[in-house]
Amino acid sequence: MRYRTLGRTGLTVSVIGVGTYQFGGEWGKRFDQPGVDEILAAAEDCGINLIDTAECYGDHLAEELVGLAIRRKRSRWVIATKFGHRFHGFRERTRHWRPEEVRSQLDDSLRALGTDYVDLYQFHSPVQDEFLTEGLWEVLAREQQAGRIRHIGISVASSACGASDSTQLERAPEIPLEAAQVVYNRLERQVETGILPACRRLQLGVLARVPLASGLLSGKYSHGYSFPPDDVRAHQPGEATEATLAEVRSLEANELPPGVPMAAWALAWCLRHPAVTAVIPGCKTREQVLANAAAAELVEAGHPQEAT
Repeated sequence: MRYRTLGRTGLTVSVIGVGTYQFGGEWGKRFDQPGVDEILAAAEDCGINLIDTAECYGDHLAEELVGLAIRRKRSRWVIATKFGHRFHGFRERTRHWRPEEVRSQLDDSLRALGTDYVDLYQFHSPVQDEFLTEGLWEVLAREQQAGRIRHIGISVASSACGASDSTQLERAPEIPLEAAQVVYNRLERQVETGILPACRRLQLGVLARVPLASGLLSGKYSHGYSFPPDDVRAHQPGEATEATLAEVRSLEANELPPGVPMAAWALAWCLRHPAVTAVIPGCKTREQVLANAAAAELVEAGHPQEAT
């Protein structure tokens, strides 16, 4: 495993993390505690120390599963979670940004995770009005001073990633933001124009989410594949998925080195960008954790954020 420093946080994180959206039960599989225990034990064995979760991956369900899995080893893990939404059912969420609501969400996240602090607490895809909610930044500052939040970050909304809008990031010194999570993969590169350069200039750590393009860069799916109805990916436009799979086949033919698994190559591709600290792919099995971790072997030394 390789490690990098997450922006100005000073946190040393593995370049491969574990994304946990799937633990909320919306990726076509229900997870129990033994299954999550096995996944995170495999991650630990590979040297992974970064977990990204959220308040609305289930109703704090993913956080609870993570918390129970690492309860005896909390100090070895860097836990990033988020705030701003509430889960009500499959693909059903409401948005909650008032200071008292965020404080309550933090209480619930800490309780679910079984910890008294979060390493990185992230705005969860706010639109501009939500980001500027009166009193919100002040309550985050108080919670940070109290030690319940170590560092503050933002998971940039997918729409802003598509527009490469760095407006919210420019406020980083005021909050202060120290890390940004963005949509970035070989098929979705819009953030290279505005957001990633801004992150470098502002010295923000960067977590690349959906680095496997929701699994389409894993090499597992072929023309005509249909996701089950209880998988959020089944609700993406079919034409777009087919077009993406055609592009993936082109990448396999023209860019994928011989003998290198597609998923490992795709993760390493993200990590070669000088702004990117780590990738946070989802995983459903121990075997997928091991396959993701293997990408670290393809990462060249000399990255600006390499931890020593």
